[in-house]
Amino acid sequence: AFVGQTTDAATGTASIIVNSEGQNVIVIVPGANLLLNSEDLKRASDVICKAKVVVCQLEITPAVSLEALKMARASGVKTIFNPAPALADLDSQFYTHSDIFCCNETEAEILTGIPVGNLEDAEKVGHVLLERGCKLVIVTLGAEGCMMISVEEPIPKHVPAGKVRAVDTTGAGDSFVGALAFYLAYYPKLPMEEMIRKSNCVASVSVQASGTQSSYPYRKDLPQDLF
Repeated sequence: AFVGQTTDAATGTASIIVNSEGQNVIVIVPGANLLLNSEDLKRASDVICKAKVVVCQLEITPAVSLEALKMARASGVKTIFNPAPALADLDSQFYTHSDIFCCNETEAEILTGIPVGNLEDAEKVGHVLLERGCKLVIVTLGAEGCMMISVEEPIPKHVPAGKVRAVDTTGAGDSFVGALAFYLAYYPKLPMEEMIRKSNCVASVSVQASGTQSSYPYRKDLPQDLF
């Protein structure tokens, strides 16, 4: 309902190269994405403020993303922030306005300067992000699953992912975040660890098919014990 057209820029695009192991390199040209502004947010404010969950990231102007997070939080809406593509000088308010702060290894290193090669590194990142004001941090670790740490549970928890043969990992993080938003909205009483485990399952299905959006499974194609 709130998608517009403009003659001032081309549609945002991403050129994706995938190697034989299914790992990817992505070049993003944001184009019209960067023209989304505060006025657009105001037009959508009713929907944002009545949502169960709002997901924000950095493929639009960061200030607009932050404004959306603030708008959602002010109305008691659960917020997930995925700092992708990551910025080294991220506004510190992103940490405090996100109920869940979810980043991958690369994003974690850009944000904190800590290279993430194992679980211990991910735990260090988690502690740094909690110190910056995050409430709950999830660091996604590809085939290794996720590391979760929160203000309420400061002892880091590793949530492993099932072993699969990856064909194309592009979009696995978005698949995970989308699934997590679904569980937060429809199964809010599930323990967070269980939501993450189920989201890992959805992401692991997505990496077994080529493409990004085309690799996302429909509900009917997923094990029914996920619902």
